[in-house]
Amino acid sequence: MPPLASPETTLNAIRDHLPVAAGPYDTRSKRTGLVIVDEVNGFATVGAGALAPPVPNAQVTRMVAETDRLARDFADRDQPIAAFLDTHVPGKPEPPYPPHCEAGTGEEDLVPDLAWLEDCRQATLIRKDCINGFVGATDAASGENRMVSWINDHGLEAIVVVGICTDICVMDFVLTMLSARNHGMTPTLTDIVVYEPGCATYDLPRDTAVSLGLPDTAAHPQEATHHLGLYFMASRGAVLAASLD
Repeated sequence: MPPLASPETTLNAIRDHLPVAAGPYDTRSKRTGLVIVDEVNGFATVGAGALAPPVPNAQVTRMVAETDRLARDFADRDQPIAAFLDTHVPGKPEPPYPPHCEAGTGEEDLVPDLAWLEDCRQATLIRKDCINGFVGATDAASGENRMVSWINDHGLEAIVVVGICTDICVMDFVLTMLSARNHGMTPTLTDIVVYEPGCATYDLPRDTAVSLGLPDTAAHPQEATHHLGLYFMASRGAVLAASLD
């Protein structure tokens, strides 16, 4: 079996063959809302749970700082904010992941830098019990979708999405939201924007996954999977933004 390419070589090859391009986006040009995906302790506070970073991570730190800055700007301009909070019934599994963000553990709460959103007039908090926030926002009894209602009630023309993980919860939400828009569920919505500096994912190199006895599919190099998440969202029609005006 030939030796594996280095992570840097692999990442460069992915970037060459699956390029992405992020540019500026003017949030003042349309009625815009901010969507924050799962920036909770269980995913973004060091040592807070099985799926939290074990040590400080630069990409996660940047995400939280950028999200806090954006959210304060949106609140100051009286623009709507929606925040998904991953929240699970204790003991109810979510394969293939270990127990995480169970209600009552504190893992399901916003990271300390964003806790102010709980009392923010412009913020709507949506607890979800699955990866895909669009699905998690659907009431099983009535069929009402809180995200669709939030967008339509505010007459939003654009949403800016940030959060964790770029290639999992963020991507699932964005891809489903693109289909919902194209299906006509949100008549005013035109732009679904992914703000790259406000997104992050986790790092689990293949060697580490193997040493833990995990399956090959558990390997999750941070930079490569972050890039792939951005690529798939852009290829399906999302707008990638490197900066916001």
